Formats: sequence, structure tokens, C-alpha cells
Amino acid sequence: MNRLFLCASLALALLLPVASHAAGALGPAGLRSHHSAIGAQLANNSFGGPLVLQSEEVSRRVDGDVYAVLEHPFPAVAAALKDPGQWCEILILHLNTKFCRRSEEQGATRVEVRVGKKQPQSVQAASLLAFTWRPPRMQSDYVAVQMDAADGPYDTRDYRLLAEAIPLEGGRTFLHMGYALSYGGASDFAMQLYLGTIGRDKVGFTRIKAPRADDDGFVGGMRGVVERNTMRYYLAIDAYLDSLSAPAGQQLEKRLQAWFDATEKYPRQLHEVAREDYLQMKRSEVQRQSVAR
Repeated sequence: MNRLFLCASLALALLLPVASHAAGALGPAGLRSHHSAIGAQLANNSFGGPLVLQSEEVSRRVDGDVYAVLEHPFPAVAAALKDPGQWCEILILHLNTKFCRRSEEQGATRVEVRVGKKQPQSVQAASLLAFTWRPPRMQSDYVAVQMDAADGPYDTRDYRLLAEAIPLEGGRTFLHMGYALSYGGASDFAMQLYLGTIGRDKVGFTRIKAPRADDDGFVGGMRGVVERNTMRYYLAIDAYLDSLSAPAGQQLEKRLQAWFDATEKYPRQLHEVAREDYLQMKRSEVQRQSVAR
């Protein structure tokens, strides 16, 4: 029985990042206002770049937002974000994403994501999250996309993943990526078991107390899970966009290398596997995903 609960808790910990996404889009005016409001934080933070990561945990609800300035022009960002197929190329960079595809069902577009272990795993053994893709909102100076899933595994529900962006001066783009999910008692129990065992040393990026000899003060628990994976998905978007400047045959390797290098800048939070293990696994998973199209 203990082994069963542990397996469930591990699976839930892997699933939460993919499925937890944002409270709602701000819209073009709101996004411009927010960019101005957090200007000081974008210029001075612990990430070494223009990034603000926020999270909130309430009763059986997890919400998070990442705001970042991308060194990529708005047209390129908008073209990538509005295409569910390109989202699959982004999502597959994450360690726990085993497979992703766009599908059409009864006139609706879905983004089907399989998530699982940080090691090689069959598609069938990974858990399915089927997101309904909403038509993107496109303007000359704004793009917004959203995916929703009503239900998920391990007593989770009301998934939302969104991203919106506006152009900035100098060929840059301001990005907001948001996430949210609700979870029930079974999910809560499984997550607490995970965080009390092999996940006890996992932390996020927000420092909630002064460091001590035995405690660096970073947030843990569910907020830590969300913060780690919010950062992973932001880095995936950035790595994907950066790879588009390379010749087509070199783009995959460039984005895989860039994503791993970026995560290694935050080893306390994000280091999980050796470089070559990650690269070999992802090359295989991307090939599997391409063949299945």
C-alpha cells in the first residue's frame, strides 16, 4: 500500500507542472501597464535577467505567473505561440514531457500531452492530458493563447495554460505565461507524501524566510513544484525561439542544448539529470513524436 501511494505521489508531482497554468490574460493594455509596474523587478532580481516569477497557493488551488522580456521580436513570438503544433515542439523540451501532438476532434483542436518520468518511458506508460485549444487572439501588437482541460489524473481538474505577449522597443517582447489548477483530497494526500519523502529537498525560487545553516529559506511544497516548472517552461519557450535562427537541420540540437544549459544556471532548483542522459532521451522522444504525426 505504501508503495502504491508513493507511485501515485511521484506521478502527481510530474503531472502538476504541465497542467497548472494561469488565472487569466491581462489583455494588451493590462500587459503594458504591468510591464511598467514591475520594471524595477525586471531590472533587479535573482534570475540574472529580466524575469519575474510569482506563485500563490490557496486551499486546493495553485496559481502562478511568469513575466519576462524575451530577446526575440514580437512577430516571431506571436507566430510560435499561436500555433498548437509549435507548442508541442516547446513542451517536449521539458524533462517530464514524453510526447505531444495536435489533434482534431469534432471540429475542435486539442493538444494532447503525455507526461511521466525524468527517464525514458513509453508513450503508453505516460499519463495523458488532453487540452482543448482556444482560437488565438491576434492583433498587430498583441497575441494571446489558452488551453484548458476539465479533468486530469489523480483527482485534478480545471487545468488552464495561457500565454500572452506584446512588442517592446528594440525588437524585444514582453511575455506573460500563466497557470492554474484545482485538486482534490486524493491529490493533496499524494503530493504531501511525495514532499515528505523523496521530494523533501526540492525547493522553488521564492525566498520566504532568512537563510539559516540548515535551511536556505526557499519555498518548498506545492509552490516549489509550480515555481520550478514555470521556470522550465519559460526556458523552453525561449530556447525554442532562439533555435529558429539556425538552419532547419540544426534547430533541434540547438534548442536541446540551450534548454539544458539554461536550467543548469539554477542547479539548486532545476538540476535533475546529466547532460548526455537528457540529450539522448529527448532526441529519441522528439523522433518518436515526429514519426507519429
